[in-house]
Amino acid sequence: MTAQAPRLAVVVKGWPRLSETFIAQELVALERAGLDFAIWSLRHPTDKKTHPLHDQLGAQVHYLPEYLHDEPVRVLRSIAAAMTRRGFWTAARHFLRDLMRDRNRNRIRRFGQACVMARELPPDTQALYVHFLHTPASVARYTAMLRSMPWSFSAHAKDIWTSPEWELREKLDPAQVGAAFGATCTAFGADHLKGLSAGTPVELIYHGLDLNRFPAPPERPMRAADDPFAMVSVGRLVEKKGFDNLVAALALLPPDINWHWTHIGGGALGDTLKQQAVDLGIGDRITWRGACDQPEVIAAMRAADLFVLPSRIAQDGDRDGLPNVLMEAASQKLPILSTPVSAIPEFIDTGIHGVLSADDPATLARHMADFVLTPAKGPDMADAALARLRDGFQMQPGINQLNGLLKPLLHKGPNG
Repeated sequence: MTAQAPRLAVVVKGWPRLSETFIAQELVALERAGLDFAIWSLRHPTDKKTHPLHDQLGAQVHYLPEYLHDEPVRVLRSIAAAMTRRGFWTAARHFLRDLMRDRNRNRIRRFGQACVMARELPPDTQALYVHFLHTPASVARYTAMLRSMPWSFSAHAKDIWTSPEWELREKLDPAQVGAAFGATCTAFGADHLKGLSAGTPVELIYHGLDLNRFPAPPERPMRAADDPFAMVSVGRLVEKKGFDNLVAALALLPPDINWHWTHIGGGALGDTLKQQAVDLGIGDRITWRGACDQPEVIAAMRAADLFVLPSRIAQDGDRDGLPNVLMEAASQKLPILSTPVSAIPEFIDTGIHGVLSADDPATLARHMADFVLTPAKGPDMADAALARLRDGFQMQPGINQLNGLLKPLLHKGPNG
């Protein structure tokens, strides 16, 4: 790190967050590639644990007021300072237009946070880069207007599929102070955003994995006949992950199959799903581990026989992109059962690198039973998934691509 203030500000929704390992991996790699930046977070951390990756980042972290009423003096001073900037009326006009179409407190909070960020950014900051195209990108965009600087984004899943189309179009329109460029981690998402863009280039950049961070896959001896078939899932307990269907599927497994399922992750549906398991009479065959750090996740994968992620499209349109946990499972040669939702087929060809199933309980149960009854099936596909990961989904190519997009933004003239 240099003594001079970083010229790039990276905006995130919260830092650190256990569920966003892909962001931590990217930022650590960009820092190691020589990119100097500071992090600006809209929220304070809520997770009790962190990943080892978080400790490897040297960037300074700044926290914006999570709720404007918590820091009224800071916010009012920032609004007053914003009114003296030449970009204020542009930002105010866009904010008011957005507010008329989306009347809620969150929209007001976005503009207040942008005013604080515009006031507190070091004078030589030249560009903004933001993760997620919904709320964080709104803060970054308003800040960019206030400070007359370029901004760019990395979009992922929920932000693409649950944001209003008018908002996405304007963030992808240079004439509307849209982004200088956008990146997204799936071809499925990139095609969608390119169809909405009025000039902002959208690049496909897979997150991939830094395999140097992971142990070599374990040798997996044949399971003893009296050992339970161990299944593991990693993901938040939210609708789009489909764990209610998985619990129902577990209850449909033949009674002569000895199995155990471990879930890792937190989420709002935890109590509901635990009660569902009890009601179905399988509560004693499930371990709910809650949020875990990455070493704990990898250890659980190494001890398992099958990774299961029954993703689906939620009622509000939210869906997965390409979950990093699938690649993490592949790194440990853990066979994969998932669904053909969103970009998952970009990594897994069903029957070759894993099995992509319909998400109804009966079909999921049939495929789980097939993995148990056909012991050679899983290891063969796991070998193929690891080869695919090594050949096309490693981290460094994407980091090189992203670094090449960000650096030109840091050679602009001074801004206000």
